[in-house]
Amino acid sequence: MKKFLTAMLVAFQFTLSARAQTDDALPALVEVLKSADDVQLQLDILKGLSEGLKGRRGVKAPPGWEEVAAKLGQSSSAPIRELTQQLSLVFGSAGATTALRAQLLDTKAPIATRTAALDALLAARDSALAATLRQLLGDAALRGAALRGLATFDEAATPPAILALYPKLSAAEKRDALGTLCARANFGRALMAAIAGGTVPAKDLPADLVRQLRGFSVAEINTALDRHWGAARASTADKVAELARYQVLIAAKSQRPDDPRSGRALFAKTCGQCHQLYGVGGKVGPDITGSNRADLDYLLHNILDPNAEIPNDYRTWNLDTKDDRSISGVLLRQDVQGVTLATPGETLTVARADIRSLRQSELSMMPEGLLQALTNEEVRDLVAYLRGKAQVPLPAGP
Repeated sequence: MKKFLTAMLVAFQFTLSARAQTDDALPALVEVLKSADDVQLQLDILKGLSEGLKGRRGVKAPPGWEEVAAKLGQSSSAPIRELTQQLSLVFGSAGATTALRAQLLDTKAPIATRTAALDALLAARDSALAATLRQLLGDAALRGAALRGLATFDEAATPPAILALYPKLSAAEKRDALGTLCARANFGRALMAAIAGGTVPAKDLPADLVRQLRGFSVAEINTALDRHWGAARASTADKVAELARYQVLIAAKSQRPDDPRSGRALFAKTCGQCHQLYGVGGKVGPDITGSNRADLDYLLHNILDPNAEIPNDYRTWNLDTKDDRSISGVLLRQDVQGVTLATPGETLTVARADIRSLRQSELSMMPEGLLQALTNEEVRDLVAYLRGKAQVPLPAGP
């Protein structure tokens, strides 16, 4: 028991010290792993190592790691084998890279195992991974993860590969595809051409990604957005007029009854990436289940002017990488080793060495223009769902 507690303390201290940019505790943990036979102890130490080294790559392997890796690689515990392999990758093992690539492409392996291999290879920035990810676009089980992962690599072959598949993607996969196509200015140019050509409907592009594209300050992208999606409207007068227009729209009689079920589907597409309602949705923004949703003025004010009142926890942080990727999200953690952001699509940890700039915006993570791409009927349905008092089923059909 004493040995167990000592090892746990060392693992905890390493997690903290690794974030303080020192790997002094690594040799001590490797020594414990050499003699430890308790599976739970091994697993806990490996988890501590994995957490402490998160977002890092090319770390010098501590003395004795190869011996430990060989031992733990034969463990009866799959999580131990996987964590050992992933840590070997962090330590620059070519053998681990080869093994994880094979694991990723093994369609008979459990999805969790393949996903863990993909995450490890992405963290290591495996130079051959982009081509593999494009290959995985044909694998339904990993397509979403592959679409998200392709944002990591600035390769000209990526936009055509995604756009060729786009019409056949599910709603969630389309969101992942658009997230990647909006992650880089040159990808955004290809997306704008696809919207102009009709391959991607302009209404598929959510407002938060429109704002990210505008953040590149590329004239041709902004012109295309103005033409196909809608012009940016930021003045107070515009907001007042917009609020009044939607108040009249909601109050007016419609030719058909409002459909909260359709509104729920629209919520999932437009808002559910960030907000939870009735226990369903993302956690980037606040849970709105208990908010004052029944009050139409309150509801419209928060949708149309999200930057009027912004809690600090939900301000946007903009991160640009040295290889020209742009990421916008809520800051979860930052230290000397890296930065972790929660985006509408995923949670990302970026190593400090890869960051060109990180800045806090005065804007909310919730973008303006959420209703801009919706028809009047869709707006009414969405508002009906948001003002409801209980969950409703999704509409039938795809």
